[in-house]
Amino acid sequence: MRRREFIKVVVGSTAVWPFTARAQQSALPVVGFLNSASPQPWENYVAGFRAGLKEAGYVDGQNVTIEFRWAEGHYDRLPDMAADLVRRKVNVLVSTGGLPSVVAAKAATSTIPIVFTTGSDPVQDGLVKSINRPGGNSTGVYLLNNSLAPKRLEVMRELVPNARVIAFLVNPHNLSTDKQVREAQIAANSIGVQLHVFNASTANDIDAAFEALVHRGAGALLMGADGIFQVQQEQVIALAALHKILLR
Repeated sequence: MRRREFIKVVVGSTAVWPFTARAQQSALPVVGFLNSASPQPWENYVAGFRAGLKEAGYVDGQNVTIEFRWAEGHYDRLPDMAADLVRRKVNVLVSTGGLPSVVAAKAATSTIPIVFTTGSDPVQDGLVKSINRPGGNSTGVYLLNNSLAPKRLEVMRELVPNARVIAFLVNPHNLSTDKQVREAQIAANSIGVQLHVFNASTANDIDAAFEALVHRGAGALLMGADGIFQVQQEQVIALAALHKILLR
């Protein structure tokens, strides 16, 4: 993610939808921040987010309040978290960490401005009408994470030319997983490698997936774009190092 682009979009939203336009709410304008992952992997982005707001004249606790909601990889929590932020009457809802958080935000409100980041096509996903003219109450940044899976697979093949089996770890509960798998499988077929898909949505699932992919003889592991793998990144890195599997 390009942090500067993310900051510009969020800060820019304050110009499009001024905080003062909702003066009937709280004494301080409120920014809701909804994320499907956990705080630690997002520390740098949150620091940049705060810095961007400060550049625009808004300092948390002084003239604006930021309400954070972290789903910790539990997507089923996102709808309630989004609804809670709507009840809090936030002035703008920042939805990050992947498609599930954006979908939850969209379902929770059709009036509060939503600024999102997503790794899948926002038009195909129904988040906006078009890239040039989003329409509705949503706008954001398309990070191309999911679309880069085939290219990442090609790079991995170059790094480990002897790896005939490559594992692809995905979260089956992510709304963009099917598309990620389809595109990665097409790329795998074109370069002549076997791609085995393994599902994981919890820490225990990740342990089981590694046992299975080691048994399959995978020489490299491609990570799907999903918040759970950010939450459990230390676990994934440790397991990859233990089994001497290239991780990308």
